[in-house]
Amino acid sequence: MGEKRILCVGLVCLDIINVVERYPEEDTDTRCLSQRWQRGGNASNSCTVLSLLGAPCAFMGSLAPGHIADFIMSDFSKRNIDASNVRWQTLGDTPCACCLVNISNGARTVTLYDTNLPDVTANDFQNVDLTQYKWMHWEGRNADEQIKMIHKVNDYNNICPTDQRITISVEIEKEREDLYQLFQYGELVFVSKDVARHLGYNSSAEAVAGLYPRVKSGAYLVCAWAEQGADALGPDGRVLHSPSFPPETIVDTLGAGDTFNASVIYALSKGQTMEEAITFGCRIAGKKCGVQGYDGIVSGDLHSFCHE
Repeated sequence: MGEKRILCVGLVCLDIINVVERYPEEDTDTRCLSQRWQRGGNASNSCTVLSLLGAPCAFMGSLAPGHIADFIMSDFSKRNIDASNVRWQTLGDTPCACCLVNISNGARTVTLYDTNLPDVTANDFQNVDLTQYKWMHWEGRNADEQIKMIHKVNDYNNICPTDQRITISVEIEKEREDLYQLFQYGELVFVSKDVARHLGYNSSAEAVAGLYPRVKSGAYLVCAWAEQGADALGPDGRVLHSPSFPPETIVDTLGAGDTFNASVIYALSKGQTMEEAITFGCRIAGKKCGVQGYDGIVSGDLHSFCHE
């Protein structure tokens, strides 16, 4: 059997991306520099990055039949991402996001039509063959159901050999109280800058120190803070820091956070230390900010890049 996969559970949507010279004023007509369709969603984007890094990966989330879903499934295939765990819903529509990327500073403005498409449930997760995976990552969405999925993985880990256990990570990106219960369920927990600020913290170092009591014993908490880099805190009590690695010109920050998360997971899955992993995550996220989309974020000798 080949290398086990990394499974990302969460959102996939269509991103319609307009690249503009500057953010338009309200009630004006303007031309965009370019427009493209791109498969989006946090978990979906992280799969794209994992695949580009060379990690076998899979996506689990919901889609509704139609031409948008056809585009998304075709792109999964093109990127060599296993989409066999997609759950086809009979109610709702596939979500669509309209994204404005300001090429003058790389800023992205997103309006998401988050439809009434149901998220995958613990019942859907019963059909997942856990023996195929070495890592599972949950983008915080329907937390009550996701916790049930994580319980199933924990039960599996309790009865299988140590070297066959699945590592669990979660991402808490949205400022929603119901998602905060996920803090205690990951061996690796990503908390966003927005959530950290909402909870009263003014830097990633403050955030990991202040929020660490929420995670379970032995876990790592990671917070990325854009141009300020990222910090991590684990069971030894040391706050680890990586600076950011901005490109010469920032052109597209859409998906930079998903790129960081995926790169950290990749590095840890390859045996890197947490300090090495967050540094690698910041390097790859910096590369992503310098290109439109994701092609081009990985170039040259990846092993050397990990250790620069």
